[in-house]
Amino acid sequence: MWLYRSGREGPPIVLYEYQPGRHGAYARRFLTGFQGYLPCDGYAGYREVAGATLVGCWAHARRHFVEALQTLPGAARDGPSAIREGLEFCNTIFRIERELRDLTPAERQAVRQTRSRPVLAQFARWLRAQKRQTLPKSPLGKAVTYGLNQWKPLTRFLEDGRLEIDNNRSERAIKPFVTGRKNWLFANTPRGAQASAIAFSLIQTAKENGLEPRAYLQYLFEPWPQRDLADPASWADCLPWSSTLPTHVKAPGSASPTSD
Repeated sequence: MWLYRSGREGPPIVLYEYQPGRHGAYARRFLTGFQGYLPCDGYAGYREVAGATLVGCWAHARRHFVEALQTLPGAARDGPSAIREGLEFCNTIFRIERELRDLTPAERQAVRQTRSRPVLAQFARWLRAQKRQTLPKSPLGKAVTYGLNQWKPLTRFLEDGRLEIDNNRSERAIKPFVTGRKNWLFANTPRGAQASAIAFSLIQTAKENGLEPRAYLQYLFEPWPQRDLADPASWADCLPWSSTLPTHVKAPGSASPTSD
């Protein structure tokens, strides 16, 4: 199951698409005509998307150091080590970002230049030094290699204050599907998976726009037989972010679409 979703700007949109494999051609086809930043993990298949500028995920980079730390004996995990040094660089980047969360994109970009860029420069020197003295297939070596291989996408968040430093927004969106599929005995065919993708796209997008999914789906399906689905203008008022949606489809306590 492939997942595509919007960022902070504009209405929240979550799209699931079933494909029979993980080849980058599926992402390339889905994103035909796309131009802009594409936040993602380190999967090489995204490089096939023409026009996309890849933005790396610091949560994935940090995870490699966390996993390497778990390989140390219990007593050594809290003590000084090269693994903990690498982890602290990642933690510093995240600490800075938490302080910038409520700033405007322009303000966030300016602070990143003065605070995050020097940390990244120091981290890059540290990674190169570790590569010369660390076994490539060791847990630390794998964390170092990931960081160096992904360095350009990982530092791209410096270019634009709208960019986030991790792909957690998409990670959270795929979890409901991953959790539920263990119980979906009927979704064992391509058509079933495609139907699940459509249903999840509707439900998760509705939730992210502050709607009550069951009420929204009922409201959505009742008038559809009388609408021309080939004409986008005929159902624009039914989209999850439409300002004309009735009050009863909104989730309790949700005055406006959610942004996170």
